[in-house]
Amino acid sequence: MNRRPEFLVASALLVAGIVIASSSCSDHGPVATEADTAVLTGPSEAALVGRGKYLVEIMGCHDCHSPKQMGPNGPYLDPERILSGYPADRPLPPQPVSHEGWALLTMDLTAAVGPWGTTFAANITSDESGIGNWTEEQFARALTKGLYKGLEGSRPLLPTMPWQNYVNMSQEDLSAVFAFLKSTKPVANVVPAPIPPAGPVQ
Repeated sequence: MNRRPEFLVASALLVAGIVIASSSCSDHGPVATEADTAVLTGPSEAALVGRGKYLVEIMGCHDCHSPKQMGPNGPYLDPERILSGYPADRPLPPQPVSHEGWALLTMDLTAAVGPWGTTFAANITSDESGIGNWTEEQFARALTKGLYKGLEGSRPLLPTMPWQNYVNMSQEDLSAVFAFLKSTKPVANVVPAPIPPAGPVQ
């Protein structure tokens, strides 16, 4: 009686069993893809900074925080002072005799005067006179709680800083904006303190 077919079937089953057992022993789960790694580790620093740059631009941060120069086509960002706030060496222009009930802005929008007094756009570059020494927690607190330098117990941020618009900003977006600002060229510029309606700050 020829047992060759039965032998071949048994051999094939044995080999299949060994392959399956070997596969299950060596299989430590699915191989992590690049996308899986990105989810686990978060976006790269370059991606975070890029996202922050995009947000800073669409949120209008340059409108007030970047000094401007006047060109043939109107004002443009001063390339040497990007995001450095009101220039400390610039005197305020003369104010109208009466502006009761009005809020006024300087031509480049870096200073404002109104019922709250006179305020100056902050330096938000990576310099120590900007946010160079800030922590991310301070930055988030400043934007979402409207606190000066993001410090608990400090004075509220004054107009025209629209911090109320950012109270529900996601942590991911706050981190991205902070990462971008920390990557900016440091510009040394100590912005003047706000001037209350009654006169200079004591």
